[in-house]
Amino acid sequence: MKRAILSCNGLDKPEGSVARELAIRAAEAISGEIICPVLLNRAPARYKKALGENSLIVVDGCSTRCASKLAAGLEARVDRKVLISDVVKASGHKLPSTLTLGPDGLTMAQTIVDELVRNLNAPAAASESTSIFEAPTEFLTVMHDKFEFRIPVVDYLFNENDVWVRAADGVARVGISDYMQQKLTDISFFDFPKGDSTVEQFGELGSLESTKAVFEIISPATGTVASANSAVIANPALINEDPSGAGWLVELKLTNWPQDQEMLIDASAYAEIVKRKAAEE
Repeated sequence: MKRAILSCNGLDKPEGSVARELAIRAAEAISGEIICPVLLNRAPARYKKALGENSLIVVDGCSTRCASKLAAGLEARVDRKVLISDVVKASGHKLPSTLTLGPDGLTMAQTIVDELVRNLNAPAAASESTSIFEAPTEFLTVMHDKFEFRIPVVDYLFNENDVWVRAADGVARVGISDYMQQKLTDISFFDFPKGDSTVEQFGELGSLESTKAVFEIISPATGTVASANSAVIANPALINEDPSGAGWLVELKLTNWPQDQEMLIDASAYAEIVKRKAAEE
């Protein structure tokens, strides 16, 4: 698959400097074309061929996500997204306030490029599931007008905030329901929680952004964040494609599971909630 790089200008923040450096190095590493966001915004026809032949790697410096919004507005095919401010947060380090990249900034840019290239060369590995969580095979189906909402049955519990949880061996996998992914439509960004952070049941567990709305993920369980789904971080469209399987969001190390289950509902009860919510829209 051919890919092009769309990066924010990043003229006023050190994260933007990393984004620019990352775009240059990534383009060289994958022999991809760099797309200028200013020219793309002013004269999109200039890049019609490039956008038609390539999927995009979108690089944003900060949470404003100018490049992502530009790509979404043009309905470009996005293969991977990188948000530098999230990478900085996850690393536990701070970038110097200067816009000129020093050794730390240059090293960070190269590290992201190396990881990006590894993921591009082995995309299946990024979405590989833990063996204890096999793909669901049994579903309840709720119909409303032309819409069909599939609700996995075996081992799945739900909160009324449209978030599911599966637990096994002290670990839980969390995601959003098919109903919610259809309501959000095209999901473009996953603001994931930091590893080793703690969350209470019904606390915030990151958020999702789509062309329609920002959805706050309400945790169905208490625990410590073990990991976020790297495949979804790179390609949030997986949530729309397979919300109950490969599009899972976060894994938690459970700390209060027996009590947490008392506040959750099974697939049959959640199906009734979906019926009600769909009818009210």
